[in-house]
Amino acid sequence: MTMADIPSVMRVIDVPNPGGPDALVVAERPVPAPAKGEVLIKVAAAGLNRADVMQRQGKYPPPRGAPEYPGLEVSGTVVRVGADVKSFREGDAVCALLQGGGYAEYCVSAEGQVMPVPEGVSLLDAAALPETYFTVWSNVFQQAALQRGEKLLVHGGTSGIGTTAIQLAVAFGNDVFVTAGSEEKCQFCESLGVTKAINYKTQDFVAEIMQATGKAGVNVVLDMIAGEYVQKNLDVLAQNGRLVIIATQGGYRSQINILPVMSRRLTLTGSTLRPQPIAFKEKIKEELSARVWPLFATGKLRPIVDRVFSFNEASQAHARMESSEHIGKILLRVDPKA
Repeated sequence: MTMADIPSVMRVIDVPNPGGPDALVVAERPVPAPAKGEVLIKVAAAGLNRADVMQRQGKYPPPRGAPEYPGLEVSGTVVRVGADVKSFREGDAVCALLQGGGYAEYCVSAEGQVMPVPEGVSLLDAAALPETYFTVWSNVFQQAALQRGEKLLVHGGTSGIGTTAIQLAVAFGNDVFVTAGSEEKCQFCESLGVTKAINYKTQDFVAEIMQATGKAGVNVVLDMIAGEYVQKNLDVLAQNGRLVIIATQGGYRSQINILPVMSRRLTLTGSTLRPQPIAFKEKIKEELSARVWPLFATGKLRPIVDRVFSFNEASQAHARMESSEHIGKILLRVDPKA
């Protein structure tokens, strides 16, 4: 695509007023120009995330300087590069992490948040990768320092984060325990190689894991629930265990017994990815490039896509996510040819 082929105006999915899925509407915006260190991407597909839902509801405003319309990850083709970009050129197939603005025909991303589409992954499916892989690698393998042979508990095993965490931990030699909300979801997690999948609607995950581990517990918990789960997560941790909280679907507040934290030398931490500086994300990218991206070519990792919606079906895509019936990532196909 030449510069003459890039339009001046594009379609986006905007949220004029916060609300339910029907608050998403098609609008027009100027095509952004890449600044120094950025690339312009013709978007093939955008991945959906819970943060997009919260932004649509008016609960998670975009950071200063980010587009006002949602979208934290995309796949597509580089069509223009800004000054000082060294890793990419026009025509490269990429996937990218964004501050926002992925629900659009074009978007810009900092070079440090852009990665090539892995070998063996389609351009469309690559939109399922950036947010979950950056998040899981940062929290489980960098911050919680999960080591080969340790045990990991993942809540929400069939979410995009969950399926990514399972695959990565299994690939790196860990026993993985998960919670999920139905027998079908538990069976799917088992197909990915988990040691034990627990239906949280019918089983007590603390009791199940303590029995399965001979009361030893797990070394790391990746939690997106918080609320009343915090104490339960601490109860299931082994000596020197680490709890990482990345979302608060169960609420912001929790009461805990601090004595086990002291006596078993537990670590309770958490993070959010979106507001972190580019340099922080670039360090994650470097490790993903070296240690994770090659595993797609070997078949140890694969994108798990629940359903692909067309650009005009953004409302239905958000409704699907809010139903929590999905297994894996939900994608919004922006380019019908992708």
